[in-house]
Amino acid sequence: MITTWLAGLLRHRGGRLLTASLTVALAVALIAALGTFLTASRSTMTARAARSVAVDWQVQLQPAAQPATVLDAIRHTPGIRTALPVTYARSTGLRTTVAGSVQTTGDAVLLGIPDGYRSAFPGEIRRLAGAPDGVLLAQQTAANLHAAPGDTVHISLPGKADAAVTVAGVVDLPQADSLFQKVGAPPSSQPAAPPDNVLLLPAPLFDSLTAHTRAVDPAAVTTQVHAARDANLPADPAAAFTAVTGAARHLEARLSGAVQVGDNLGAALDSARQDALYAQLLFLFLGAPGVVLAALLTSALVSTGADRRRREQGLLRTRGLGRRRVTALAAVEAGAIALGGGLLGIAVAALAGRIAFGQASFGAAGFVPLRWSLTALALGAAVAAVSVLLPAVRDQHTTVTAARRSAVSTGSPLWQRAGVDFILLTVSFLVFRAAAGDQYALVLAPEGVASISVSYWAFLGPALLWLGSALLLWRLTTYAFAHGRRPLTLLARPLAGTLAAATASGMTRQRRVLARSVVLLALAVSFAISTAAFNSTYRHQAEVDAQLTNGADVTVTQPPGALTGPDAGRALASVPGVRHVEPLQHRFAYVGSDLQDLYGVNPATITSATALQDTYFAGGGARTLLAELAARPDSVLVSEETVKDFQLVPGDRLNLRLQDQRTKQLRTVGFRYAGVVKEFPTAPKDSFFVANAAYVAAQSGSDAVGAFLIDTGGAHQQAVAARLRERLGATATVTDLTQSRAGVGSSLTSVDLAGLTRIELGFAVALAAGAGGAVLALGLTERRRTFAVATVLGATREQLRGMVLAETATVALGGLAGGALIGWVQAQMLVKVLTGVFDPPPSALSVPWPYLGLTLLATLAALTAAALHGARGSGRPAVEDLREP
Repeated sequence: MITTWLAGLLRHRGGRLLTASLTVALAVALIAALGTFLTASRSTMTARAARSVAVDWQVQLQPAAQPATVLDAIRHTPGIRTALPVTYARSTGLRTTVAGSVQTTGDAVLLGIPDGYRSAFPGEIRRLAGAPDGVLLAQQTAANLHAAPGDTVHISLPGKADAAVTVAGVVDLPQADSLFQKVGAPPSSQPAAPPDNVLLLPAPLFDSLTAHTRAVDPAAVTTQVHAARDANLPADPAAAFTAVTGAARHLEARLSGAVQVGDNLGAALDSARQDALYAQLLFLFLGAPGVVLAALLTSALVSTGADRRRREQGLLRTRGLGRRRVTALAAVEAGAIALGGGLLGIAVAALAGRIAFGQASFGAAGFVPLRWSLTALALGAAVAAVSVLLPAVRDQHTTVTAARRSAVSTGSPLWQRAGVDFILLTVSFLVFRAAAGDQYALVLAPEGVASISVSYWAFLGPALLWLGSALLLWRLTTYAFAHGRRPLTLLARPLAGTLAAATASGMTRQRRVLARSVVLLALAVSFAISTAAFNSTYRHQAEVDAQLTNGADVTVTQPPGALTGPDAGRALASVPGVRHVEPLQHRFAYVGSDLQDLYGVNPATITSATALQDTYFAGGGARTLLAELAARPDSVLVSEETVKDFQLVPGDRLNLRLQDQRTKQLRTVGFRYAGVVKEFPTAPKDSFFVANAAYVAAQSGSDAVGAFLIDTGGAHQQAVAARLRERLGATATVTDLTQSRAGVGSSLTSVDLAGLTRIELGFAVALAAGAGGAVLALGLTERRRTFAVATVLGATREQLRGMVLAETATVALGGLAGGALIGWVQAQMLVKVLTGVFDPPPSALSVPWPYLGLTLLATLAALTAAALHGARGSGRPAVEDLREP
């Protein structure tokens, strides 16, 4: 019997089953795609974090430790791939004589580098000029000494005559911050910047030069063991972090206090595990509503045939089938929908992965795609059971007559009388306000606690907003259909003509069916809008973050004083691909006893090379404060931290001490506090000043430029950077925006948001089209009897078509308007809730108009197809529909 029943369903209800299966497929595909993507992203984060570290562990030996014993113990530690000793010493200065001119430096750091170090740790030392081995000068040091390969450098050491060495090459130290860290010191005690002067020596030469120093003061020469771990780490960043940090603590305990481990790999994984939690937030914030919406859409589609299903169940009961047999037949229908939708959803997810990432597995390895596919199938089965089986069981306890009375009842549901929608929206607002006041810290990292977690209660605000908005829209829509017959008549008249009043009356009677279509369409549209707005805003702010870090499309920096005057700018502007060159002064100024960065800018042209947003400033917008710098050259913009520390009030006189290049002494220069600067290109995040470059040059006696910000029109940054490096040589530092994109960002940078965006927005379009078209189409199909009665009463085919189009237009207008409003509010809250993702926070939402236009066209196309389907159904012979009971 079950086989016969299933065959009958496929033969007579095949279209309806297919439509329900498609909505289940959307839920299954979305959960499978996002889940697999999340797991693959976590693995990518771990691998990326490991690749970003040149030296995994810097093991600092204590003075009493025996280097050979410690080195042997580290090399035999499980998970260690290679380990080499590196020695550090201080020089009182370096000196060169180049072209008859003597150049000297202050204190310098000497490094003893063993053989094979560059091949063991390729990311630590980058060759710029000359030989890769031998005596190597750091780039900054070479510029300070005006030295090149082949020149002689004299090294001053305490208690010993100067030693002369020949420079073999010039190198860059990409990870100088970690290379010269104070191992074991808290972040607040770390050096503000790596040393300016660094000389790398082969280990035997280092030992011979520092032998006297070591004999007099053993503590003057320190030893570290640089270790690289194997790449066999857990895929999850949190698990990898736990494994690495545990191994580091185990090593310290095993060597009984002889060492301290500078865990660079653990620090990178610590950041990556926070990235993983934000990826999990993306999964919940952006994916969960889509899954819920697909389930609601399935339920709505199934419920359009509720009357038919009740009649069929009543007929089966009349012919002697018990409740268990009827329930089993309903389970067959649910199983068919679940199986068909589940398999189709898995195929759609694989196709989405192929399109978005080039791999059906989304880059995940092992059994990850299979596990998520099985999870998604279980979810699809649950959706089908709740949508089909549960109503069938419930309907067996409800008579057909009672069901019909309930369908036409004019009483309001209990939740409307209780004002649940208003309560939900109020609670959502209160939760949002309270959490926003606490900076909405979704990722919690308690002080002194190794574990971090997600504050899931913060989801309450957006979740209640979504649910409350849907219920409020239902209330407003049903009220409008129940009491707005006259406006509905006016709206229907251009389409239904003389049947406008009858069309309005029909919509009033069918207000719950139409309200369901309106609410589902609005939720689908709001999902598309909020998701698209968030993704677009993130992409924009990620670009802003990279711009702030790099300064512009391409930035050229050299040692202080190396770039001066307009000639240097004109030379850079002649490079092909360069559209504008903006000089940026960089000085250091004392405010009280604090030494801070000071940036001198040309207020009239600074925005030609880099973007400045109003959110970077306080006390005025970007244009207003730049105009103030231009009008009052002694004006200065001060960072928030400095304003708080020194309790400044706009208009206060601020005396800064700058180095006067004419006297080589500090000089007090008066400035007037004009406003607050929170962010500025190339500036640090804490304390700095921004002033008028002409005023700074006049007061300091130098127009030296610290950096040139180069605008390439947003294109060909890498090519222009390569041309500049070729022209300027090894002493110049040239960075481009593509490098900054890979190296900076907050939280979500490790997530391939482009692929995630393609997945989410593709499903959002499908959900909007399904909500707008499928529900309306099936609803119109269920009302064929109404059209048959109108035909018997003399309605023409054109009038019937007008009735269908009027209902379609009403659903479209209400759904699109409601969805636009809900989506805009939801996007605002979503961006605010995920403020921790953005650095700096956006000044406004970034609206992806092309995508929203595509969504609108797809929705209107689905609605039009539904209307045409309904209009074609209204033309069936009336007797066929009137014969149905």
